[in-house]
Amino acid sequence: MAERSFAKEVEKLRLGAGEEFSGEGILAITKALLQCGVGYVGGYQGAPISHLMDVLADAQDILGELGVHYEASASEATATAMLAASVHYPIRGAATFKSTVGTNVASDALANLASGGVTGGALIIVGEDYGEGSSIMQERSHAFAMKSQVWLLDPRPNLPSIVKSVEDSFELSEASNTPVMLLVRIRCCHVHGQFIAKDNKRPGMTVAEALDSPRRDTKRIVLPPASFLHEKEKIEKRWPAAVDFIRSHKINEFFGPDIAKVGIVLQGGMYNGVIRALQRIGLADLYGETQVPLYVLNAVYPLVEDEFLGFCQGKDAVLVVEEGQPNYIEQAMASMLHKADHTTRIIGKEVMPMAGEYTGQVMFDGVGAFLRERAPHLLPAQIRAPNTTDMSQDLSDLTALVPGRPPGFCTGCPERPIFAATKLIEQELGHHHIASDIGCHLFSIMPPFELGATTMGYGLGPASASAFNSPDAKRRSISFVGDGGFWHNGLTSSIGNAVFNRNDGVIVIVDNFYSAATGGQDILSSRANNRSKSTKHPITEAVKGMGVKWVRHIERTYDVNKMRDTLREALTTPTTGPKVIVASSECMLNRQRREKPLIDKAIKGGERMVKPKFGVDEDICTGDHACIRLSGCPSLSVRTLDDPLRDDPVAHIDQSCVGCGNCGEVADAAVLCPSFYRADVVHNPGTWDRFADNIRRKLIGMMQNWRERRRLEFVDA
Repeated sequence: MAERSFAKEVEKLRLGAGEEFSGEGILAITKALLQCGVGYVGGYQGAPISHLMDVLADAQDILGELGVHYEASASEATATAMLAASVHYPIRGAATFKSTVGTNVASDALANLASGGVTGGALIIVGEDYGEGSSIMQERSHAFAMKSQVWLLDPRPNLPSIVKSVEDSFELSEASNTPVMLLVRIRCCHVHGQFIAKDNKRPGMTVAEALDSPRRDTKRIVLPPASFLHEKEKIEKRWPAAVDFIRSHKINEFFGPDIAKVGIVLQGGMYNGVIRALQRIGLADLYGETQVPLYVLNAVYPLVEDEFLGFCQGKDAVLVVEEGQPNYIEQAMASMLHKADHTTRIIGKEVMPMAGEYTGQVMFDGVGAFLRERAPHLLPAQIRAPNTTDMSQDLSDLTALVPGRPPGFCTGCPERPIFAATKLIEQELGHHHIASDIGCHLFSIMPPFELGATTMGYGLGPASASAFNSPDAKRRSISFVGDGGFWHNGLTSSIGNAVFNRNDGVIVIVDNFYSAATGGQDILSSRANNRSKSTKHPITEAVKGMGVKWVRHIERTYDVNKMRDTLREALTTPTTGPKVIVASSECMLNRQRREKPLIDKAIKGGERMVKPKFGVDEDICTGDHACIRLSGCPSLSVRTLDDPLRDDPVAHIDQSCVGCGNCGEVADAAVLCPSFYRADVVHNPGTWDRFADNIRRKLIGMMQNWRERRRLEFVDA
């Protein structure tokens, strides 16, 4: 079950030549793959290309009709290794994953693929979510392209350019026998637009046909002596072929006047931001007509030296707009100018930030600063003065008005009680070294839990605690890994490593039935039926198969008492070797996506439905708020009473509550006040429901009247 269904949108993939395709960038990429005659596609989900994987999953019928093989790969390395099918066979293949973490994982396969080279076109679509919106460390894919000598395209963020770049990538790959990376940012993935479609193509050779006619070429196998020759081939044959292709097919674009004293060189993905900045300055219009020459690098590696030097001809200065650091493009272009003894001045990070996302305001400030220094005559009078913007008023400091919203667990998340239990056991046994991992469970490092010291990579949580496996240790480490990370590489890198090295730590595998952090895609241990994938493989069986002897399975994580007791047992048992706790409960977001439409439909259809609702008895709540400190649920807040004798606000559950029951379970496990209650809301009640409700109301009324009669009354004498 994915975060979003594209079942309706994928029908657009059937559009033929001359028809207008309208939709999102990720749909356009998929359509372009089919128009290019791709033979197979693999990938691993991760922002900002998770939805591309979801589109491919929903389009399997269409892919099947064309003879295209699709796989949701076990990891980014698996997806890249699939491209081996293009090494000896003239089959076009594509892989997709999140970068740079995905490229890190795939780098071994990528290096081998790039060394031997390819026969068929091999395309790697990497989603680089750089900037403040990213959930990962800030790095660039550019370094991987340079390291492995694969070509990197960065298209302008509009549908015609995206589709053309997919086509160019396959042709460039085949012309230079080299894999090509296509970089797409979040604005590229989710931009909307139109393009004129072409007919879909069946692969010239399918993977099934390739199996019937096996081929091999020793020269393309990465083994001495061939591997020593691959480096020479990259430089002497593949690189020149790539440069010639980029130049002859005009992959890079030029906009604006031919003659000017200044110009701007930019990555293709930065085009919309640069044009918007020029519009705000008054040097471009809504249609992209610019008064400042632009050299748009839809191919950012390799660079075409004569193209760049030609662009610099007659210019005093050129601004390089390159997001992130190191500034590879700026350095390379400065080197080109130096070697050519060119007088044009390169300006880059002097006016643009060294690091961070190039937002609209960043672009406006940087481009404006460059033009004020190098071409003030082009600027309107109100822009010429330094530190001026087109803002009509100063922006307020929102940090003083709006409370911060750090990342945290969703309402009803089944992982929250796991960490509530961990906090309780730490209160009892003391603090432990806790190693975290990538996934939703990493939110445990934030308030109110503030657990976890490190995170080293997907599936590497337990591995990152392995250094603490000391025979002199009197306390065990605790490490967490999610079910997604477990199947990604945690089974071998973390569990297998712990077994082999007789690690005595405690490993908690957080099993929420899906790859929840990337949108709820199915994995091996998912409980759902999947028509094209094999699911329902228990994590406990895999762990035991790896050699773990001490294994406990908690089927319902909301049982905080049981979770706490199991953690205590794992931390205190005399049994040596890794202690593994598999804590299972379905991701609440996926559960709500599945159940809510069915419940709403049943209610509208007149069926009797019972929905639990939790609340706090304001007369009992003491205002201690310990329940909030051990839960942190977004639906659990505070409320100020009208009672003048109650100064402290009491706990309060708002309408976003999904009825998971965690708040009451935490209150019980922590021996807090019994102020939580559960009420069952009955929709479309029957005769018995109405009768029972009538009896309850009468009984409650009788008890209230009885209590009222016994209340003391003070009468003035």
